[in-house]
Amino acid sequence: MTASQVTKFDELIQQSEVPVLVDFYADWCGPCHMLAPILKDLKAAWGDRIRLIKVDTEAQPGIAGRYQISGIPTLIMFKNGQVVHRTSGVMPLARLQAEFGKFL
Repeated sequence: MTASQVTKFDELIQQSEVPVLVDFYADWCGPCHMLAPILKDLKAAWGDRIRLIKVDTEAQPGIAGRYQISGIPTLIMFKNGQVVHRTSGVMPLARLQAEFGKFL
């Protein structure tokens, strides 16, 4: 991982005017692939009220380590640059909306 990649990630979560939901995943992870269309639906439902970014834990181990990602998929929501909620595993859209919606 290059310093510029870490800097870009930090800038995204620090400077975003809306909450940022980060999906920590890996290409080989079956549950991560199951979660992807659910996150697409979540983004469609919430539109511009949220920013969704993906971090490949294999390609970005420094960022994954910083947030102590021990299982994937893991979702972490940042608001004003701070972690406000995190969860792991695949869950239905309604549960994601309930867990993260209160931070919009």
